[in-house]
Amino acid sequence: MKELFDIHVVLSTAEDFEQFEEEAQDVSEQFNDMLHYLYSRVDDDIDTEALARLFQHVWEYWSQEPQFNEIEVDELFDWVDQLLATWEDDDSTDEHIIQ
Repeated sequence: MKELFDIHVVLSTAEDFEQFEEEAQDVSEQFNDMLHYLYSRVDDDIDTEALARLFQHVWEYWSQEPQFNEIEVDELFDWVDQLLATWEDDDSTDEHIIQ
C-alpha cells in the first residue's frame, strides 16, 4: 500500500550531493523530482517492501552519478518509466507496479 510508505524518508538533501559543490541544492531538488515521479507512477496497491526496493535501486543507481547535474529531468523521468517497465524484482510481474 503506497500510502503507508513515507516518501520523505527517502528524499535527498544538499548534503547527499556535496560532490556538486555550489550545485548541490539544485541536484538534490532534481533527484527528489525523480523520486516523486517514481512515487506518482506506481500503483496505489504496491507492496511497501517492493516500493522500498525501487527507491533503494534508484538511490544506488543515481546518487553517485558524476554527471547527474547534466541530465535533464525529462530524461530522468524516461529512465523511471523504463525502470518500471523492466523491473526484475520478485514483484516485477505484479500488476500493481505501474498504473
